[in-house]
Amino acid sequence: MILRIILAALSVACIFVQQVAASNTSLGGGSQDIVTWDKHSIMVRGQRVMFFSGEFHPFRLPAPGLWLDVLQKVKAMGFNGVSFYVNWALLEGKEGDFSAEGVFALEPFFEAAKTAGIYLLARPGPYINAEVSGGGFPGWLARLPTGLRTRNSTYMDATEKYVSSIGTIIAKAQITNGGPVILVQPENEYSSGDPPFPDPVYFRAVEQQYRDAGIVVPFISNDNSPHGFFYDQGPPEWPIYGHDSYPMGFNDDISEWPVDALPTNYGDLHEEMAPNTPYSVIECQGGSWDPWGGYGYNKTAARQGPEYQRVFFKNFYSFGVTIFNVYMGVGGTNWGNMGYPEGYTSYDYGAPITEMRTVERENFSELKLQAMFLQSSPAYATAIPQNNTHANGSYTGNMKIATTALFGNETNFFVLRHADYTETSTEKYHITLPTSKGNITIPQLGGSLSLVGRDSKFHVTDYDVGGINLLYSTAEIFTWRKFGNRRVLVVYGGPGETNELGIQGGGTPHILEGDQHSIKFDQKQGSTILQYTVSDQRIIVELSNGLYVYLLDRFSAYNYWSTDLSSDPVSENYTNTTTFLSTPIIKAGYLIRDMKATDNTLHLMGDFNSTTEIEIIGAESDIKSLIVNNAPTEFQQDSHGVVKATVVFKGPDFSLPDLSKTGWKVLDALPEIQKDYDDSRWTKASLSNSNNTERNLSTPMSLYASDYGFHSGYLIYRTSFTSNGGESLHLETQGGSAYGHSIWLNEIFVGSFSGDITAYSWNQTFNLPAENGETYTITILIDQMGYEENGSAGSSDMKTPRGILNYSLSGFNQSDLSWKITGNLGGESFRDRTRGPLNEGGLFAERQGYHLPGAPISSWKDSKLGPMEGLSGPGVAFYATTFKLDIPTGYDIPISLSFANSTDTTSSIRCQVYVNGYQFGKWIHNIGPQDIFPVPEGIWDYHGENYLAVSLWALEKGGGKVENLNLVAGPVIQSSYPRPIEMSPISQWHKRDGAY
Repeated sequence: MILRIILAALSVACIFVQQVAASNTSLGGGSQDIVTWDKHSIMVRGQRVMFFSGEFHPFRLPAPGLWLDVLQKVKAMGFNGVSFYVNWALLEGKEGDFSAEGVFALEPFFEAAKTAGIYLLARPGPYINAEVSGGGFPGWLARLPTGLRTRNSTYMDATEKYVSSIGTIIAKAQITNGGPVILVQPENEYSSGDPPFPDPVYFRAVEQQYRDAGIVVPFISNDNSPHGFFYDQGPPEWPIYGHDSYPMGFNDDISEWPVDALPTNYGDLHEEMAPNTPYSVIECQGGSWDPWGGYGYNKTAARQGPEYQRVFFKNFYSFGVTIFNVYMGVGGTNWGNMGYPEGYTSYDYGAPITEMRTVERENFSELKLQAMFLQSSPAYATAIPQNNTHANGSYTGNMKIATTALFGNETNFFVLRHADYTETSTEKYHITLPTSKGNITIPQLGGSLSLVGRDSKFHVTDYDVGGINLLYSTAEIFTWRKFGNRRVLVVYGGPGETNELGIQGGGTPHILEGDQHSIKFDQKQGSTILQYTVSDQRIIVELSNGLYVYLLDRFSAYNYWSTDLSSDPVSENYTNTTTFLSTPIIKAGYLIRDMKATDNTLHLMGDFNSTTEIEIIGAESDIKSLIVNNAPTEFQQDSHGVVKATVVFKGPDFSLPDLSKTGWKVLDALPEIQKDYDDSRWTKASLSNSNNTERNLSTPMSLYASDYGFHSGYLIYRTSFTSNGGESLHLETQGGSAYGHSIWLNEIFVGSFSGDITAYSWNQTFNLPAENGETYTITILIDQMGYEENGSAGSSDMKTPRGILNYSLSGFNQSDLSWKITGNLGGESFRDRTRGPLNEGGLFAERQGYHLPGAPISSWKDSKLGPMEGLSGPGVAFYATTFKLDIPTGYDIPISLSFANSTDTTSSIRCQVYVNGYQFGKWIHNIGPQDIFPVPEGIWDYHGENYLAVSLWALEKGGGKVENLNLVAGPVIQSSYPRPIEMSPISQWHKRDGAY
């Protein structure tokens, strides 16, 4: 490792001395030539690819049977790519013990991507941020006596096992080996840090680790904002330069847009910093994480919804971005204690595809419109962004409207928005655009165009529609297709807008559908001019040159789809513009996954949430039968080739168990406070020094949980003393945002800290009810909320300790007390290899494995209502029940656990939820906001018995209970996705050796 770093240093020194000129095209630093790039875009097998991607984390959906479902929905959104992180902490929970199997295996994910036809950008870190515990760093790194993310050999050696292992797995899935991986991002947001920073020696060393593991596709970087670190200044080993952008920020007032947040200069910065690489935004804000006590993800989705997408995303398109990744594209779940302290269990993120995998949010539909337009516009990939310094008033003469342009060899693109992008009023305008027929002021048929508040739109000139020249269009293009001698163009506009199109050689128009009074025609510049007022009644116009124009409103356009082939048999590419632009256009509602034609039969696969009228535009004229979701369906085909049919939605007959009637069992989950409890097997706090460089010790022996290998969930400490009478205990603990603790003196409750979103640590003094001469045991229960992220290179933020920071007992020296500590059974030698190193904490029931199905609950006490019965005093109870589910096949019905949220939020209760052994929820009643906990099919057994366990920790003298706990069904979707879903590994309980 040290030799490698020295060689890297010499290599970088040569680069800096010689100032090697950057080439316009890179082979990615390896021997492959399948994925190349120039200043415009990447190319796959010589074909330009607009890499339109959504972020998806397989580790946040531990149901591999659903990965293809998610990726098909990404593809249906018009995307051709997915970016994914890999979480090191889940794969090497113990140093040197790397395991990527079961729900952590990536091979099924790669196969699903191939099946769906999705290119992958792999982002394995080692550091990923991602709002996961430690930013993806395993807890044992807290014991490294050095800063992290540096060239220090201690750190680099610690990463070697992970990088070589995960690099080899990814290498096998590269496109050069027939897989879907076309780009790899080493490191993550390496954008700030302690000197020396930025360190090219370190960055090159990380790259070399991946090259040594077999990575040959191009590297790509992601500055957290456009600093220009490590851009294309050297040989091909340097990555494509990319950056992130989160212009709306996090946790701001959801009702307001921030001022001065639209990055109008990013295109200029790209030209200054990395003009020879494609303009790449590796993380463009597609939502936001939500903190403990936050607004909830539905409000996040609304704030980063369609208006935001139209204004901010189109701003990036105006810079010519061709590698564009929306973070997040798919929501997920911080199951099994994987989240970081500021975030709760849900990682829905307000994403277009929700945590429950539904596609009902409008931001999904808006993104589909944008992605389909760009994928249908090959001229965009090489269009040159123009300087937009004087965007306000350009082309319109209206200083309240900003217009930015991209000029191609023929086609030009113009992006309009309000000069004040936060403006909510409507502005009328005319626009003069350059065309092959000279400058034309639009509209030509009278009236004016309009731009409503918080909106942005594309205008185009000389746009190729399969050989027909669309001279101009102020209506936005959804897509176009070529079917023999016919062309179909689908455009849309906002409600009530006036839009105008000019089609060269259009000849005489004929209205096939719609109100003829809503449209005007004329002939100018040798073109047919169409002007229409947008309404919810579509207009279909046939022109004499064989072009059919569908004039829609935006909300109607949301219901149109055009599926792409998963893999083109000629080019072997997942996206092939030639074949893509000849596939049918389908009007169908909720979701279309796929359509194929074989032997005069159309096969349509889609999901439906209601009875739906479908139209297939571009079907062959000799269709004999239509099969929808494997069922023969009656249809009609008109003289224009359009196939029409009705898919009948049939609601399923099912019911969910009533959890107040399933019969619960209960166990005391805190036997540690009992006088005769035996803690002889606990770990002694015996380390007088700590390698943790984040904080110096304040106690004789380290009480940092990480020093003893405990990195997840609840922590418990014990110490004993013989009282002199009336002692006071001063205690300082630390667990992260929203954590809490409780203290007992023997079985006597002393007090609690119930948690606060701003309090990462807490200190308080308690008077102990101790009598002279009596021996007492102090027991402290602490909720560990995960490790901090480590965003700054060279820092040790993730080492911020968890547990007891300091203590004093009046009348005693600190050294008079000997402490013991426990967390999950085995610590880093964790017992449950199925669910990984973070799924369990230190509760007695967890250490015994009683959260796993098959636990011996028959001998426990009966509890009629389980957690809805609760505790009459402070303590921890562990409830378990079993029940069967019988969900009809053919339907996608998400099932969640719902906790009641009374108006009294002061009651301090903490619950953890386990479904078939997987920890799928942490509910903190007095902090919130989450009350609904989705659990995916594959963790739930939809056709068999399920084991549900709930821990309830009451932090107050009056105890507490869950007011109501229910199973609730999400949207019912009649789905074409194959079922039953393959179950995730569900290992059973067995008596654990050495459990205490």
